Amino acid sequence: MLPAHLRSLAKAGSEVMLEIDGPVTQRSVLDALEEQYPMLRGTIRDQVTGKRRAFVRFFACAEDLSHESPDSALPEPVATGAEPFLVIGAIAGG
Repeated sequence: MLPAHLRSLAKAGSEVMLEIDGPVTQRSVLDALEEQYPMLRGTIRDQVTGKRRAFVRFFACAEDLSHESPDSALPEPVATGAEPFLVIGAIAGG
């Protein structure tokens, strides 16, 4: 699932389905997302370092996975498509 501003940029719905070959990790999901929607390259993670942007968070199965290794396997319900991998735009300010 994508935040509204990225949905607009990609001209996609709130939920996109991706085919992942191999292990389902943050990296493989984001690689597939950027391949299917090239206009998102550099919006979720830095194009050079591959690191998550500061105001973007990742959630799956009610857990914040933002600080997990991008190569760690995502929970089985996400891998099977039963649960979504959420990309959330964090809100800052006071």
